[in-house]
Amino acid sequence: MKRAVLSSMSALYSKAHAAGMAAGNKASPTPMVVCQRANPLNDNSPVVKQYAPVMGGVCGFAWIKMRPARGDFYNYCKAKGFGSKDYDGGWSVGVSGFGQSMERKEAYAHAFANVLNEAGLNAYSMSRMD
Repeated sequence: MKRAVLSSMSALYSKAHAAGMAAGNKASPTPMVVCQRANPLNDNSPVVKQYAPVMGGVCGFAWIKMRPARGDFYNYCKAKGFGSKDYDGGWSVGVSGFGQSMERKEAYAHAFANVLNEAGLNAYSMSRMD
């Protein structure tokens, strides 16, 4: 990869990562309340034990998916080890920060994808609850 292209792709990645970090840090997750019920299959059964709230909200994963998996930015990510081929095509870059907080990870992924979209790339955020 040519030096000018490498520098440009590095700057784009840094800009997207900075936007993601700002969004993830700004996010205000809804705390998750965990309790144990007398009958775990009945939400109306009495609460036997209640744990401290999980302030980061629900646990989960988020990632940025880019499709198609070609072009300078894809080549940059692949060369740097940022992400991997997605099972149904494209390239995925996982969000590793913010502990288990799915809401903070989603905010990061959404902001990261927005920066890539503004640069003309086809990227979107994805997530799933753990």
